[in-house]
Amino acid sequence: MTASPDVATPQLASPDLLRSVFRQHAAGVAVITAQGERPVGFTATSLNSVAADPPLISFGVGTGSSSWPIVSRAEHIGVHILGEHQQELAATFARSGADRFAPPTLWRDGPEGVPILDGVLAWLVCRVVARVPAGDHRIVVAEAVVGDPAGAGRPLLYHQGRFNALRD
Repeated sequence: MTASPDVATPQLASPDLLRSVFRQHAAGVAVITAQGERPVGFTATSLNSVAADPPLISFGVGTGSSSWPIVSRAEHIGVHILGEHQQELAATFARSGADRFAPPTLWRDGPEGVPILDGVLAWLVCRVVARVPAGDHRIVVAEAVVGDPAGAGRPLLYHQGRFNALRD
């Protein structure tokens, strides 16, 4: 077998290689919230459906993030699927040092005291069942206990380092 002329030489695995490869992977955009001494939240593109029975989800969170101390102790978390109209909300929850729950963010106290964002495509409140060490992150596994899938609109995507919308 011969290599085609347009194939690049493989690179050894590194954080930069991983980031470069995953820039090619379009992902849905979610915001994870939790309540502690104060509400916290962050934008996540690592959200996954793990199992239907029981209904389990997972996401990654950096142990150096400002949300981690509260997420590390939270019994329940909120999962919010963002719509294409919520690029600014996604950017707010991704921005370090931002007051994420200040206006213009619209939210309310939801089931189990979890902050619920208004205007999202869908949301879940989940009970945390595991926090698995994974490098400088933790993979949080949680079981859905209540939610609402009835929001209107189309999903927000993240690709090539930018928020995007689906094309028709």
